[in-house]
Amino acid sequence: MSSKVYFTKVITPEKVLDMYKQTGVDLKGNVMIKLHSGEPGNQNFLRPDFFKPVIDYVGGTVAECNTAYDGGRDTTEKHLKTLEDHGWSKYFKVDLLDAEGPDMELEIPNGSVIKKNFVGKDMAKYDSLLVLSHFKGHPMGGYGGALKQLSIGIASSYGKAYIHGAGDPAAFWETDVDLFLAAMADAASSVVDHFKGNAVYVNVMKNMSVDCDCCAVAEDPCMEDIGILASTDPVAVDQACIDLVYSSKDKGRDHLVERIESRHGIHTIEMAAKLGIGSREYELVSID
Repeated sequence: MSSKVYFTKVITPEKVLDMYKQTGVDLKGNVMIKLHSGEPGNQNFLRPDFFKPVIDYVGGTVAECNTAYDGGRDTTEKHLKTLEDHGWSKYFKVDLLDAEGPDMELEIPNGSVIKKNFVGKDMAKYDSLLVLSHFKGHPMGGYGGALKQLSIGIASSYGKAYIHGAGDPAAFWETDVDLFLAAMADAASSVVDHFKGNAVYVNVMKNMSVDCDCCAVAEDPCMEDIGILASTDPVAVDQACIDLVYSSKDKGRDHLVERIESRHGIHTIEMAAKLGIGSREYELVSID
């Protein structure tokens, strides 16, 4: 069964809000808004003013979790300073989900690699979820989109290491890439199940570098901007972005495709679809 993915070539703050509305979903209760706060030094992440209209409309709380590697976001103190320096806490309510332990543990009975996921305990406060993803490449995952936000993004610092190590945090940097990608799909499924369908996913194909917003030193974007996509299906919205990259005639397309393929990026989508949290079949609905 195919899912609807709404697509526009217009990339403005106001259009992000319009694309959220196109899904027809009105997120209720206490809304958690997951986005990437941006590693200090990164030039490509999407700034607060870009997402302000949709965040103001939804009235939710910007949520982040600490990283599991050295940098400007690996401790609560440093991450809160980054959130302030980058303007997030200036404009919005901000919740660092794993600022204090213990983590919230989610079971994954059908997980192919991991059977549990560790997320910031504050996630328990929220009734619904809006994921605002900057679609781009990634040094380890091949690409970053909705599924990465659901998994590594929402995982606590310990949970990130647990996913990267495919269940063994000590194996953070040594794990087989396909096991890591499958573990990400497992973790994403636990968050999708937790919110029971009360979620919307918006992917913005802008500033598309081969590197993630987690890189303090990142390559400049290699492709022209493509557009904004929105769906209630995280698998479909990521698959649609991948397909738009592959069908592009842009001269930088091959560089991004090489990053995706060299890291087996599509495997996360394959495994997430197998877990039943979305469909790789979709109908792309174009919006002016």
